[in-house]
Amino acid sequence: MLTIVVVVLAVLGVTADRVAVHYANQEAATLARQKYGYGADTTDGYLNVSINGFPFLTQVLSGRLDDVTLSAGNLVLNSRANAQGDYLDVQKLDLDLHGVTVTSLAARSAQVDLVTGDLTLTYQALSGVITRLMSNGGGLTVGPAPGSDGQQARFRVTGTWGGRQVDTVGSLLAQGAEIDISVPGVGSSGGSSSGSNTSTETTGPGTYVWGVQLPVNAGFSAATATPTGVDLSVIGHQVVLGSYPSAG
Repeated sequence: MLTIVVVVLAVLGVTADRVAVHYANQEAATLARQKYGYGADTTDGYLNVSINGFPFLTQVLSGRLDDVTLSAGNLVLNSRANAQGDYLDVQKLDLDLHGVTVTSLAARSAQVDLVTGDLTLTYQALSGVITRLMSNGGGLTVGPAPGSDGQQARFRVTGTWGGRQVDTVGSLLAQGAEIDISVPGVGSSGGSSSGSNTSTETTGPGTYVWGVQLPVNAGFSAATATPTGVDLSVIGHQVVLGSYPSAG
């Protein structure tokens, strides 16, 4: 009989723990949507948060969560230039939060020891935004190109521009919480300044910059061209949750 009671209590404990973590996952997703806009700007956008580790309630009582994963998709970014048609579709954003300490329940803020993750852009999305912003009477298609290095990925741009055939190599620079896309000899940006690939609002002909709402102290560390798109790596130490950089 005692064994049965112990088993029943254990099952109830596990059930309570799972119910609590399910509720916490939903609340965390709501907060992330409110703070950063993840999954809130498109009809098909999504955001999932999973608090890992067991037992969850023990982690809560200690004020520290071992591991939390966040997955968002079908996001939309707008460029610094606020140009017509400047929306850039993000296929997905995955973040893995290691060592989450709740710093303020009232402010709903926390500090994370380490954040790692990836942001993915498809060539289809890049083709669309480059055509809308930089084309001149024709469509432009983006595909893979060799030569990615560090925080800069390269891609090939082909199509028609100004009545002539285009076959050139563009670049995507990911630094801080910004994405800088440049296609030499094609299009024009929303303003005038130097033609260097720096993360400013207007960086020269054929260049646009988008800000990404990442938590404080998190930023891009690498950009890599793949057969299907461009992957941007995210990393951050002592990351603050609950606010994002003004650049985002």
